[in-house]
Amino acid sequence: MSNVNRKKDALKYHAMGRPGKIAVVPTKPYNSQRDLSLAYSPGVAEPCLAIAENPEDAYKYTAKGNLVAVISNGTAVLGLGDIGAQAGKPVMEGKGLLFKIFADIDVFDIELDTKNVDEFVNIVKALEPTFGGINLEDIKAPECFEIERRLKAEMNIPVMHDDQHGTAIISGAALINACELQEKNIADVKIVVNGAGAAAISCTAMYVAVGARKENIVMLDSKGVIRKDRDNLDATKAEWATDRDIYTLADAVKDADVFIGLSAADVLTAEMLNTMAPKPIVLAMANPNPEIAYDLAVATRNDIIMGTGRSDYPNQVNNVLGFPYIFRGALDVRATAINEEMKIAAVKAIAELAKEPVPEEVNQAYNTSNLRFGTDYVIPKPTDPRLITEVSMAVAKAAIESGIARKTIENWDLYKEELRKRLGKDDGIMRHLSAVAKNNPKRVVFAEADNYKTLRAAQIVKEEGIAIPILLGNKEKINNLIEEYAFELGNVTIIDPREEVKTARFGEYVDNLYKKRQRRGLSKFDATQLITNRNYYAASMVEFGDADTLISGLTRNYASTIKPALQVIGAKPGSRIAGMYMMLTEKGPLFFGDTTVNENPTAEELADLTVLIEKTVRRFNVKPRVALLSYSNFGSNDGPTSIKVREAVKLLHQNHPSLVVDGELQANFALNSDLLKSNFPFSSLNGEAANTLIFPNLESGNIAYKMLQEVGNAEAVGPILLGMNKPVHVLQLDSSVREIVNMVTIAVVDAQSHEKQ
Repeated sequence: MSNVNRKKDALKYHAMGRPGKIAVVPTKPYNSQRDLSLAYSPGVAEPCLAIAENPEDAYKYTAKGNLVAVISNGTAVLGLGDIGAQAGKPVMEGKGLLFKIFADIDVFDIELDTKNVDEFVNIVKALEPTFGGINLEDIKAPECFEIERRLKAEMNIPVMHDDQHGTAIISGAALINACELQEKNIADVKIVVNGAGAAAISCTAMYVAVGARKENIVMLDSKGVIRKDRDNLDATKAEWATDRDIYTLADAVKDADVFIGLSAADVLTAEMLNTMAPKPIVLAMANPNPEIAYDLAVATRNDIIMGTGRSDYPNQVNNVLGFPYIFRGALDVRATAINEEMKIAAVKAIAELAKEPVPEEVNQAYNTSNLRFGTDYVIPKPTDPRLITEVSMAVAKAAIESGIARKTIENWDLYKEELRKRLGKDDGIMRHLSAVAKNNPKRVVFAEADNYKTLRAAQIVKEEGIAIPILLGNKEKINNLIEEYAFELGNVTIIDPREEVKTARFGEYVDNLYKKRQRRGLSKFDATQLITNRNYYAASMVEFGDADTLISGLTRNYASTIKPALQVIGAKPGSRIAGMYMMLTEKGPLFFGDTTVNENPTAEELADLTVLIEKTVRRFNVKPRVALLSYSNFGSNDGPTSIKVREAVKLLHQNHPSLVVDGELQANFALNSDLLKSNFPFSSLNGEAANTLIFPNLESGNIAYKMLQEVGNAEAVGPILLGMNKPVHVLQLDSSVREIVNMVTIAVVDAQSHEKQ
């Protein structure tokens, strides 16, 4: 993109719709006069009096506990310099946006039109009653050091200048991991820090805090190496001055192990890089262009670990890995400060997270296949959803242990759950099912194993102990994919049905299919040909007990995938077949059926499907509240569909009185407990919203789940195939790796249930 187009797009982005990037959104009802009287006068007097009596109640009755101020005077705006407070406002709004989307922290950005340290400090101090924390931003050195020092000493809430400590924390994690990968002891490495501003000073202090030694560090500013014999050194630079016989960057980097760049573009040349020690570590963090271009650095040294501040290259040192979660942890324990223990805890948590298997959603976000700890991945990516739990929890624990927390967390598992929910990651039911699966993992045959997504999912479920994969497909292709993407699948069984034709077991599979289908026009030759098909072979494995369940459908349509299972395994005696989706929403799971099998069931069939789906929901440790949906409410219309649904509910009430089920109901009444209670107090749903929705036909169910998935941002788990004699599960066409893993988890739990029966 040209600079002209980028400028136009940036200006258009910030101006479109409502100008700016953040807004205030009410968190309480405000539609009625009563709501307004509680929100303001006279009701607001009660929390005011409570807070006057006990100031800590401000965290209970106001937004203080989740509110951070991003404060700047615009004297050192990233890449732009001293542009003034008002011109820096878009940056501060952007910081507020990041706080919200990554850690669910609300922000007011405050731009102060002053360069006077005393005035700045006095204004911020006076804001303490409003905020739970203060994020200082884009304030030039050396004033920023004095401002932060004084505010930390004089305020009783967390204060952090992110330009200093954010970069220090993230680069500190990168340095720890890079040293490990390069087989260097951090206590012994020779470090060159090019730059002596706020970030450079803080970074260097952090490196010492995590194990580097002062005598091994050389710092440079625009005048060259900071030496003890230089005149008029300020105190912050004097701490890092050296008396070694070196004067220039070229002198400093010779035989150095680590180069830290917080200065200007292109100051480190290829010739200088070549003089560094074997296996050098370079974190060139000048923005937008680093101290040495990434491509030049890796072309110059093939033994290098290279990081920059840019997102288009590996190992991006990005402050968003730290500040949202550091403040999240600090706010959640009502810390009085952000101390060294909390910052070091964040460093270690970020470093450790990089060594864990990477969620597939992160791979997808960066259009890669298999990120893993190594020279191109020494710190996590900003989109990693685990950062909020791992870093926030580490920071909160450090605050408690260091004695500056005013609130203690008793149940860390519950806190972890709450953190996930803040980002709409309320997938507690999947974690429950995953735990159930791990207690008794089952053999899952993957019928389409010569596919990247399938193999990635197989690796995940194997690593997590959810399932024991069996891979079907072309062995050569599968092994090539395993080698190409470095999948760790160990001694997983790989079967190519075409190579099994002469085995006794293959013959038994053929005989079984022929016996079941010979009166439906299937010859013995046809049966033999069909069993070489992976879906028929996989279904036969499950039928004969050679596998516990199967997963297929990634590359084929639903009908052609389910047909082999129906012919080889079939329905459970006396049962119907149905397809159900579990929709993971911000308000909890919803179960939709039938969404894939029965096109237009009769009232009797609808009642049977409801019983089948209700039993399945119970197996997921959820108490079903079932609503049969229509376009009418309890007889308000007499069309064919509403009459059918009404009759199905009548059958359910007669034959299954223990079920919590009602209808016919429109969807909004079924899902809104207030609407249901006020309009239909007689409903057997007892005024509680339904969590299991039965649709009158396949068309409406299919449309509903797909609309909720796309527009409502719900995660769809399914289709979960119900009523089969043995557990079989069919994927959506082109499912993601996450969706495959979810379905494998469901399949294992289903297999466990069949085993008990």
